[in-house]
Amino acid sequence: MASELTPDQAIQELRDQLRHHEYLYYVEDAPELTDAQYDALMNRLKGLEEKHPELVTADSPSQRVGGKPKEGFTKMPHSRPMLSLDNAYNEEELRAWDQRVRDALPSTEAVRYVCELKLDGLSLALQYGAGSDKGEAHGAKDGSAHLVRGLTRGDGSIGEDVTSNVRTIRSVPLSISAAKLKAAGLPHSFEVRGEVVLPQASFLKLNEEREAAGQAPAANPRNAAAGTIRTLEPNIVAQRRLDFYAYFLLRDGEFLLPQQSTALDALKTSGFRVNKYVRALKSIDEVVKFIADAEPLRDSLGYEIDGVVIKVDATAQQRRLGFTGKAPRWAIAYKFAARAGITKLEDVLFQVGRTGKVTPVAALAPVLIGGTTVSRATLHNADEIARLGVRIGDFVQVERGGDVIPKIVEVVEDKAHPRGTKEIAFPKSCPVCTSELQRIEGEVDWRCVNNSCPARVREELLHWSARGVMNIEGLGDAMVAQLLGQSAELGGDPEAVTEEGAPVVVRKPLIHTIGDLYRLKREDLLGLERVGEKTADALLEQIKRSKDGGLARVLLGLGIRFVGERTAQLLAEHFGSMDELMTEATQEAVQASEALEAVNEVGPKVAQAIAEFFAVEKNKDLVKDLAALGLEMTAEKRVTTSTLEGLTFVLTGTLPNLTRESAKEKIESAGGRVSGSVSKKTSYVVAGEEAGSKLDKANSLGVKVLDEAGLLELLG
Repeated sequence: MASELTPDQAIQELRDQLRHHEYLYYVEDAPELTDAQYDALMNRLKGLEEKHPELVTADSPSQRVGGKPKEGFTKMPHSRPMLSLDNAYNEEELRAWDQRVRDALPSTEAVRYVCELKLDGLSLALQYGAGSDKGEAHGAKDGSAHLVRGLTRGDGSIGEDVTSNVRTIRSVPLSISAAKLKAAGLPHSFEVRGEVVLPQASFLKLNEEREAAGQAPAANPRNAAAGTIRTLEPNIVAQRRLDFYAYFLLRDGEFLLPQQSTALDALKTSGFRVNKYVRALKSIDEVVKFIADAEPLRDSLGYEIDGVVIKVDATAQQRRLGFTGKAPRWAIAYKFAARAGITKLEDVLFQVGRTGKVTPVAALAPVLIGGTTVSRATLHNADEIARLGVRIGDFVQVERGGDVIPKIVEVVEDKAHPRGTKEIAFPKSCPVCTSELQRIEGEVDWRCVNNSCPARVREELLHWSARGVMNIEGLGDAMVAQLLGQSAELGGDPEAVTEEGAPVVVRKPLIHTIGDLYRLKREDLLGLERVGEKTADALLEQIKRSKDGGLARVLLGLGIRFVGERTAQLLAEHFGSMDELMTEATQEAVQASEALEAVNEVGPKVAQAIAEFFAVEKNKDLVKDLAALGLEMTAEKRVTTSTLEGLTFVLTGTLPNLTRESAKEKIESAGGRVSGSVSKKTSYVVAGEEAGSKLDKANSLGVKVLDEAGLLELLG
């Protein structure tokens, strides 16, 4: 009976039960418990763990949601590049690829293919080993494997460490028992690659929540999934209910099993979710039939797909076929035709974005495309309008690009330019504030350069308040519209303008700049539509709390061109304060460029954009105003030394005390570089338990090998 169990035994029994039911619910889609029953088990586990904190382990089901990364996401090299795939768009191209495969292999060899649905999400690489992402090496004791790290695809060679968010995805095992490893034929250390998707039901729920909060709906499930996995708030990731489908098995960057089909079987046996629409096929004719059968499934799966991936099954043949510069020769993606429809272009609206960019948006007669009613499509810029030769009144073919984003592909030739059509006149002045538009040499976009333009201020405020920036909840479209003097019913709609193009104003604006947000008073908000005391107090508390966001978030919020979350974090760590950054950025051009390009990952283009931003007096005034209002604009500087300057390291295996992330951070802080592959240029290989082929290669090349103690000694 449970009452006779020791705390350790009771905790382990509850964990085993929860893992079993998580697998049934999130992997097999065959739950045996109600949500309430599952929650009751989880609450019992949490209660026991609170009483016995010494028994808490990183792989406990209660520990999926942890704290946010201390300093954003760090970048790490992949064990082998995560390459893109070449595409085939018709049967002829697919059969030509099949012929190339057969021509490259001996004619006596049979070629089998594996077909898998091409999920429309984002790729992840999950590393498993005897330790966990929190540094415990308890897997060595019981023979289990634990999630060590989760990396995004990044640029294919280097990804971002998003482990804290990956842990919240219920279809990702935090640990795999020794019994499952044995049944699957897997070692303790391996890598799983797969696709993260946002199910359509979760996507619809997300957009309902965003619209209820006055925020713009997410464009599509793929973008929403990508944005979710990179948020710095793991509890938000957990709420989104992302899903993970595994499709590759590697060890030290090499194929682990002799066939792709057996690798998929091993992944399923070890507890990963593998898409059920997978077939091992003997001929290209069978592949063509699989594709024909798969395309009609698109609207019934519950998640987005945009094609079928075909891979050569035998990994020995894959090795011999090799790679081109950007893609494997042994795999190809057959892309389904984009969903399209024909409709009439009724008008063109011009929207002004945060940076002043003016974007033409096609207003279409509503048309049903792939189950979605489309009434808007982007026309991108003036050059695209000229290329298409489109006029208002034309009938046009519209596609959901990437299966989601509507775009005009072409004018329907036999219906082009009927009587009554008119040319699209790109405005010479801002459609909102009437300032003259400018076009920077070498760029295609026209921009409003008036920093006080209401449309720009609106977009700046929405960007400033966004979850990943200053995170001011309650400051959505409708609230921003009212603060700018518009009606809440308009919700900040860019179409809500007078005939002269000015915003429809119903009252005196309460704010004109970001700084004015921090001057708002309770009585100001109570005078707005549908704003009561509770709403006003909650918003003011959110605005006050945002003052403590720190330098990186302020830099991101200012909307400097090319400065995203990662660059903002690097700038904050390098300069430590806004004052120092502004001082360096406002020097003479050459000196400013040198000072800014000294920051890791900041090149000439980004440096120029930063310098140009701080050269504008109004921008400097805004920064000074925000500082005077009490916003935190400092950060802890990353301290580096030159102890390992010029040395390149490769990490392999599981170290006894250091996680791979902490070892990498120590090396880079001392001026060294961490690479993902061993070569003659490698200075040292740092090897832990279960070091694989990288250690063998180091020995064959005569590269020096260190253990953890040797690395620490080298670091001094």
